[in-house]
Amino acid sequence: MILRRVWRCTRRSFSSFPYNRYPLDAPNCNVPRNIAKRVGTNLHRQPQHPLGILQRRILEFWQPHGFQLYDQLSPIVSTTHNFDHLRIPSDHVSRSPSDTYYLNATTVLRTHTSAHQHELLKTGQNRFLVAGDVYRRDEIDRSHYPIFHQMEGVKIFAPHEQNLIQSELKESLEQLAEHLFGQHITKRWIDTYFPFTEPSFELEILFEGEWLEVLGCGVIHPEVLAKAGRGEQMGYAFGLGLERLAMVLFQIPDIRLFWTHDERFHRQFASGEIVRFEPYSKFPPCFKDISFWLESAFHVNDLNEIVRDVAGDLVERVWLIDDFVHPKTGKTSHCYRIAYRSMDRSLTNEEIDDLQEVVRNRVVNDLGVILR
Repeated sequence: MILRRVWRCTRRSFSSFPYNRYPLDAPNCNVPRNIAKRVGTNLHRQPQHPLGILQRRILEFWQPHGFQLYDQLSPIVSTTHNFDHLRIPSDHVSRSPSDTYYLNATTVLRTHTSAHQHELLKTGQNRFLVAGDVYRRDEIDRSHYPIFHQMEGVKIFAPHEQNLIQSELKESLEQLAEHLFGQHITKRWIDTYFPFTEPSFELEILFEGEWLEVLGCGVIHPEVLAKAGRGEQMGYAFGLGLERLAMVLFQIPDIRLFWTHDERFHRQFASGEIVRFEPYSKFPPCFKDISFWLESAFHVNDLNEIVRDVAGDLVERVWLIDDFVHPKTGKTSHCYRIAYRSMDRSLTNEEIDDLQEVVRNRVVNDLGVILR
């Protein structure tokens, strides 16, 4: 069933994760509790949150053109919808448990809002937007978070309009960029590749002296349409990362701030308009290192997941600072530096020492590595 847009807004997090149906200790499940409890938070539907404000601005552009918004679709989807219907190869790295959160062998937390493209096309939708939270196991720094938000659009054309697809796609998206960033921006198109569109493009704008990727788009691949029973038609699709754009438009320096409950953050956006974020504090970081000999199956995202699970949003960044190969044994050792920093208070060395000890124990027990 497709749920239509209804505002039910809260600043508090709540979880709608179906633990009974998808127990987190089940085989093939790699979803940690700290991720599951965020399901249902719906930051993009909160009208005084930067993501909700940005979603509304994008909707204001597309709604007059007849686009219907779906922003309450469940993030729990099948691998068929998330990968197969979008022509993502069976050996593609995005299918790996090191990159994707699996609930079981055939069910995932969606990695993109395109996971709903097939079902909406199959119901006969011709102009629609999908917005929602998406989930990926990723690195830890100020611009990456395991949960982020996307908004995408699809338009299907009548057979006699098919020669207009590329030109209308680019013209419309250039106008969207001007709607968000101003009419006098400098823009450029980059040819790229996506499995589900052909040809594919990225739109970049020149912002404060640097090229910024705004969105990806393209002509929907014929196989995607054929699988949805729309094989005689053509259309375009595009997608935007809401956090990426909001961090620029609102000048928000750290992606973790989108999840804070601190009123000093939220009251700055009470107007529901795009305003520049004013930092209210900057607490010092606390650095800790961890070194270990690698096992053949090691993936850095497994380490990142442990650190996030233990420290939550107190971890700001994890990065490799040393890579050593033993001259006799040939074994490889990595040393990672972990930066802990709270958004709203000073951390003590003692509490971080306690967290770091838990991290060290988890790394040994969960990853089977040998600490140095």
